[in-house]
Amino acid sequence: MRIDQLVRRVDELLIQGKQVLSTKDHSDNGGNYVDSGTMKGFRSASLSFIDRIYGQKHPHYNEFDKNTDGEYPSNAEGGIAILEAIRSEINGGWLVSIKGLVAAELFSDFLEMAEYLLNSGYKDPAAVMAGSVLEEHLRQLCKKESIDTEETKEDRQVSKKADRLNADLVKAAVYSKLDHKQITAWLDLRNNAAHGKYDQYTTEQVHRFISGLTEFMARISL
Repeated sequence: MRIDQLVRRVDELLIQGKQVLSTKDHSDNGGNYVDSGTMKGFRSASLSFIDRIYGQKHPHYNEFDKNTDGEYPSNAEGGIAILEAIRSEINGGWLVSIKGLVAAELFSDFLEMAEYLLNSGYKDPAAVMAGSVLEEHLRQLCKKESIDTEETKEDRQVSKKADRLNADLVKAAVYSKLDHKQITAWLDLRNNAAHGKYDQYTTEQVHRFISGLTEFMARISL
């Protein structure tokens, strides 16, 4: 999901929060309260969004959960303040930048290991390692674009295979058909390496795989 889409969703939640505040009324004992049903809808939708973006262990999730557990105007105001902070963080590019930098650093380390193995004469494990980096990058791209990475088979959820992720990403116009074709070739090479078909590719092809993957990941980043 793009930054503008995330910001738009936060704006929708902020509107929902302000609608909660618009229901503020006085109780018989002189206190203020807001409509319980509207508040629960705001709380549920916001927690779902924060969980999807940050996860339940993130301070934003915990603070929102704690501050909105009630039916007072202050609960709605606390939720709105947290969402405004989240909006500022997302709009400033911090969410994508931090996740992308961490992933890029990890992937870079693995690709350097693959390059080292290749230069040491071990083309087959180098191909498998590069293939693993490629598959995980595709999976992370899908998560970024809110594309499902699992599917139902025989009444249970299973992870989609890399070729399916590749197809879903090009369908969503995350990258071009030319990239899709190249990734398909890389996945074929990885599969040959993983299944012991070592005579189906050369050291030079693995080198081009690692070099091309490095360029692709820099261009189509998280």
